[in-house]
Amino acid sequence: MKAAFFLRRKAALVGFLFIALLLFAAIAAPFLARVPPESLNPVDKLLPPGGAYLFGTDNFGRDVFSRIVYGARTSLTGSAGVVLFSTVLGVLVGAAAGYFRKTEALLMRLIDVMMAFPPLLLALVLVSILGRGMANVVTAVGVTYLTRTVRVVYALTLKIREEPYIEAAASSGVKPFGIVTRHIIPNMLSPIIVQATFTFAFSLLDLAALDFLGLGLPPAIPSWGNMLSEGRMYLTRAPWLLIFPGASIVMTVLSFNLAGDVLRDRLDPQLRRNVEGV
Repeated sequence: MKAAFFLRRKAALVGFLFIALLLFAAIAAPFLARVPPESLNPVDKLLPPGGAYLFGTDNFGRDVFSRIVYGARTSLTGSAGVVLFSTVLGVLVGAAAGYFRKTEALLMRLIDVMMAFPPLLLALVLVSILGRGMANVVTAVGVTYLTRTVRVVYALTLKIREEPYIEAAASSGVKPFGIVTRHIIPNMLSPIIVQATFTFAFSLLDLAALDFLGLGLPPAIPSWGNMLSEGRMYLTRAPWLLIFPGASIVMTVLSFNLAGDVLRDRLDPQLRRNVEGV
């Protein structure tokens, strides 16, 4: 992307810088954290930010900064898993429903039924069935965002399959599977990438909500949702227990939304011409 584009959209630049900083913190967590996130020190419990503890300590004397940094690793890993699950499966289901007419009614009616439930409620039901743990939580949240990806891919497939080059490929003997994988899916990568960025942002919110409600990761695992759940009882006495994980969630979601807006503007030719004034 050109530098002039970011000069016109400084908020997008801030979003990308925050994402880069967050990725660095997640990767370098063992080097940035002064003490392990699970280390208990009851003598230093509920210390305010400053001094030896940059973000203060919680009710068990654990370093809040360490838990924020390791929580970034947990949250980003979980959201990345949701994106991978919902995107891969969503593209396959959406493309199959859009191109193969025999499967269209069955698959899309199933997606309609799933979309009738509020996403968080559906995730709660699935987690209750599957149980706690990173893999189960990612699967539960991934299923809720699978429906959105399927809808996007299905609509694009209906449009692309009517293009002349698809008819030409079919006439030349290319099998349906080859048409879908070599001609249809590659021509919808831009909107899929944009959808993935928004899925990443909002799935992070849902993962934090499940942790906050006690249905996500075990409390021993540092995550921003767990930190909010544990700190809510000390809102007046130790507000930093809510401020730092809450601000981390807000900034991360906002940054990925800004990144998604920029990618949409850059990858869509019509939007790019409008933004650049061509």
